[in-house]
This record gives sequence, structure tokens and C-alpha cells, in this order.
Amino acid sequence: MDDTVRGQMMDDTFAVEALARCPLFAGANHEMLQSLANRMRRRKFRRNEVIFHQGDPGDSLHIVASGAVKILLPSAEGEEAIIATLRPGDFFGELALLDGATRSATATSLDATETLTLPRAVLMELTGIVPGLGDALLVGLAKELRRLTSQVEELHFLDLAGRLAMRLTRLAQEAEPDTSGKIRLPWPYTQSDLAAMIGGTRQSVNRLLAQLVDEGLIEIQPDALVITDVEELERRAER
Repeated sequence: MDDTVRGQMMDDTFAVEALARCPLFAGANHEMLQSLANRMRRRKFRRNEVIFHQGDPGDSLHIVASGAVKILLPSAEGEEAIIATLRPGDFFGELALLDGATRSATATSLDATETLTLPRAVLMELTGIVPGLGDALLVGLAKELRRLTSQVEELHFLDLAGRLAMRLTRLAQEAEPDTSGKIRLPWPYTQSDLAAMIGGTRQSVNRLLAQLVDEGLIEIQPDALVITDVEELERRAER
């Protein structure tokens, strides 16, 4: 087997595994996933590289294959509000595909990231072929609406400390505790990223994180944030 064929097989395997993690294609069998993989483009992004800008044409759906992506709303002053962070298996860019409008937000890689892209025309074709794909798209949009509703609620009814506790609690709920009961969160975010998630400044978030460290609720490591008491953190978010 020559290197070209071997490389193509590795690419196909990577794409099929990435597609299998995506809820959009839960109804697709292995043969269908292989066929889909052949119709998708694999794209690589460096840390903090823009994937698409707000206002760009909505011409493709992205599926996160590796790494992490932040979806943000930029301001004219150069500030940003991060409205979502995405991991492998998550998809984004579907809204512009469905209504034909331009991108409603900017997508940027949080660290080295790979995505699989599916052109709009192919996605529309697949909705009549892949079992459950149309329903999965609607579920994804409903999930996004619920998440945005929760964010608006937090911004209106929680102070900055409560919003930080709530965000860390939600990240913890998506992870598994280790044998000691602690939850280790891989942490590609900067303090500026975290501030943009909760509507604060880097300085204020830095101060609140230091307080949580002093109180023994979190530990900050070079590449991770460790939550030592999720229940107490959740109580802080409810104040």
C-alpha cells in the first residue's frame, strides 16, 4: 500500500469517526458515514484563527472534529461577547444555511482545531436521505435558543460572581469527575475569553478567580482548571 492510499484511508477514518460523534448523523449507518466523509472538506485552523466572520456568506456547515471553537459577537471597539464554546462532535453555521442569510456571528478556533465542512447544497440534499437529519437540525436550533435564553437570564438576574460560578458549573456538568471527585477542565481559554463569556472585564474575572482559589473551590493549572467543590460552586451561582 503506497503512502497516498494509506493517507487517504487515515483521512477517511478520521472523518467517519468525527461524523459519528455528531448528533446530526446519529441515524446514519457506517456505509452512509463513509459516503458523507467523501463529500466533506477537512480544514485545519491554528489557535485563535478566524473560521468565518460575522456577515460572511453562509455557504457551509462546520462539524468540530478536534480542538475547540468559540462563537462570538464582535463590537466596533474590538471587544467581543462569546456566546458559545464548542467541542468535537458539535456543529455550527447551520443557521445561515437554513435561512440563506449571512453569518450571524464570528467563529474562531480556541486552540489548534480541525473541522469538516459540508456545502449548503449537499446538506439540503442530505435532509431527504439521512434518517433523522432534519429533526436533528431542529433539535440543534432549539438547544441553541434555550442556551441563549439562559444566558439572557443570567445577565439580568446574576451579578458577575454569580455568572462566573454558573459558567464554571455548566462546564463541570459536561465533564467527568476523577477518582478524587474533582473535575478537571481542559482550559484553552484566556481570562479575556472567560470575561467575554460572562460580560465582565479581564481584571474583574482575574480577581474573582483568585477568590475562588483562596476559598479552595478551584485550582488553576497551566493547561487546566480543576473544580474541587462543584456543589458549593453551584450554590454560589444561585445567590
